[in-house]
Amino acid sequence: MTGEILRVADLHRDCRVLGPGSRFAVWVQGCPLSCPGCISPQWIPFDGGRAMDVDTLAEEIADTAVDGLTISGGEPFAQAPALTRLVAAVRERRDLSVLCYSGYRLSWLRERGDTAQRDLLSRLDVLIDGPYSARLHADLRWRGSSNQRVHRLSSRDLPGFDGPDVSAGLQLEVTAGGDVQWLGVPPIPGFRQEFERRLGLAPAVGQEAAR
Repeated sequence: MTGEILRVADLHRDCRVLGPGSRFAVWVQGCPLSCPGCISPQWIPFDGGRAMDVDTLAEEIADTAVDGLTISGGEPFAQAPALTRLVAAVRERRDLSVLCYSGYRLSWLRERGDTAQRDLLSRLDVLIDGPYSARLHADLRWRGSSNQRVHRLSSRDLPGFDGPDVSAGLQLEVTAGGDVQWLGVPPIPGFRQEFERRLGLAPAVGQEAAR
């Protein structure tokens, strides 16, 4: 263990709708942006989630049969030092691709980001940037609104990356505890509330990427 700690909102070991192929998804806890329409407001406070040792998490990711790592939140660049260490520790074990979401623009991270944020950016293969905007909601691959952009930042081979720019759909699951869980970018604004209403469910656990 390195002692480096990451505050984590949730994990998924086989996400197929937030990047190419099968991906280990890490949603971090805490976001300073608080964008209107955030679909996971419970992940905005920095005092939520759970503290995880970065090297322990890296071992778990590397030991999982996935094609890559997807990082979302919350706001990943608010925990840039710990995530930089996580990516490095994962790649010491397996050379996985890394896709990251951020409410910050790529240009902002390059020009105004601090050293830790630029270091994390330099380790990414793909960045999907920009805050989610409900009024610009669109049927797009891996993102929820038309102001968000997919930036390929490396020359790494990414099987499944090139394809039609239409929704990757949702991944619906029933957890061991009997809860309904969905992953992905919702097809319509207000999807979470409508999903719960139609199925007569208690609030579902929604894991996605668009803030």
